[in-house]
This record gives sequence, C-alpha cells and structure tokens, in this order.
Amino acid sequence: MSLAKYRERLESWQIFVYFAAVIVALCLAWQLPGTVALAPAIDPLLAFMLFVTFLQVPLTELREALSNVRFLGALLTANFIAVPLLVVVLLPWLPADPLLRIGVLLVLLTPCIDYVVTFAHLGRADARPLLASTPVLLIGQMLLLPIFLGWLLDHTAADLVKWEPFMHAFIWLIAVPLVLAAACQAWASRGRPGQDIVNMLGLLPVPATAAVLFVVVAATTPQLGHALGVVRTVVPIYVVFAITGPLLGWYVARAWRLPTAQGRAVAFSAATRNSLVVLPLGMAIPGAVPLIPAVIVAQTLVELISELVYVKLLPRMGAGPR
Repeated sequence: MSLAKYRERLESWQIFVYFAAVIVALCLAWQLPGTVALAPAIDPLLAFMLFVTFLQVPLTELREALSNVRFLGALLTANFIAVPLLVVVLLPWLPADPLLRIGVLLVLLTPCIDYVVTFAHLGRADARPLLASTPVLLIGQMLLLPIFLGWLLDHTAADLVKWEPFMHAFIWLIAVPLVLAAACQAWASRGRPGQDIVNMLGLLPVPATAAVLFVVVAATTPQLGHALGVVRTVVPIYVVFAITGPLLGWYVARAWRLPTAQGRAVAFSAATRNSLVVLPLGMAIPGAVPLIPAVIVAQTLVELISELVYVKLLPRMGAGPR
C-alpha cells in the first residue's frame, strides 16, 4: 500500500483514534493517579505534532497568507472583540471566587497558538493563514490579556500575568517547529531523499495528535479530583463556550466575506483556547493550587472532546461566501 493510501486511511479513522486515546488516558489516570508525572512530555509532543503538521502546509506561501488583510481582520475581530463580548455575557455565571474567575478568564480570553493549526488542518480549514497569524495572535493576547483582566476584574489583575510562558510557547511550540519544517521542505525540494523523509513524516499528524491527547488527558485528569466541586460549576460554562465559539467565529468570517475554508479556520480559532500555555500563568498565582489549575484543566478536557466534534462537523460548513 502506498504512503498516500496509508495517510488517507489514518485520516478516515482519526476520530476513532482520538476518542480511543482520550478514553484510554481517562481510564489510566483513574487507576494510576501517578500519571501526572507525564506532564513534562506535553510540550515536546505538542512541538512534534506541530512540526509534522507544518510539514503539510506550503510554508513558502506564508508571506502571501499573512498579507491576507481580510482574514487577519476576521481572525482578530473574532478573538479580541467577539469572544471577549461572549465572555462578558457569560461573566454573571462565573464562580464568585476571584481566583476562580481569574482562572476561567485566563483560559477563555486567550486564543490558541499551537494545536489549533492541527485541528483546523484536519477539519478541512485553510490552515496556512491561521499558521501565519499565530505570532499576531500571541502578541495580541500578551498585550490585551492584562487589559481584559483589569476590565473584567480589577486593576491589580494585570500584575498577575507573567509573559515568560507566552514567550516559551512561541519559541518552542511555534518558532522551532516552523523553522525545522521549513528546513525539511527546503531539503525535500532538492532531491529524492528529502522528499521521501517528508512523505513518511506526512503519516504522523494523526498519531502525533493522538499521543498529545493521551498525555494531556492522562497527566491532567488527577488534578481535577482535588477541586471536583469547583470543576462542576465551570464545566457548563465551557460547554456553552464550546458550542457558541465556533458559530461566533463562523459568522464573523461571513461578515468579512471570507472563503469557506478560511471561515472554518476562524471558527476553529474562536473556539480553541490557549489552556496549555496559560496553565503555568494560573499556577504562578499565589494560593492558586489546586483551584485555578483544576479550572484550566477542566477547560482543556472539554475542549479536546469538542475539537473531535469540530473536526467532524465544521467541514460541513460550506454555505458561506466564496
């Protein structure tokens, strides 16, 4: 069987593979709370997942994608205007505890800069402009998150946010995988050996994504038990966000008259949050453990399940402007 056939088969079974990874990880974490020790593997696996995903995107076209003013306008409008307004609507239902509110706001106000590209690619969205826009999203959330927190909480909230985790994520989860992918594509353009390696790596996005799902769920689930009551209060909010977020992004994209595939990319971005990156921010807040980590991890689990649904359903969004 050719590599293309293997890849096609993997992609056709991806939903089942992902659900199996999540279910096995949940069962393992339930039986072995020590699975929290897997947490250091999350970032390397995320970086590898993004690397093999970036290999599937023609990186030579990124400059053209980044110059797409309409796409950038829709993406920024969805993430930094529409989503914050949605959070304002949800604010009355957030827990009254200031620490818990900070945890929920940290995760809902920050658009994802890593695995959203993978899920958008798998969900038949145009991942190229979304990939090109990740530095803009990262800088935007670094600048705006303190302002949003100060607006929705108080003037001291901005001081709780540290920039180091954002820079760490940008370097290791975006810049390094992107540079490596560009180097591999340049190598592939020069001869058969590079082409063969890139083609083989093209089989790995689905297994790599399944590995990330498994490790994230297995490593973070034990933290939920220490604050289960709090988690129950925030999960309904995350579910409402998971349902509303992609629809919000889709209609913003329609308002900007984007092509259908780019509209799906905006929908994925509006629905996907930066939970893995803001987790260190939440844990750095004095007195946060275990409440804020539990609140952020709960969003991760809801989102990961939601992403599997998005990958199945968002490709059906084909009635938008072309």
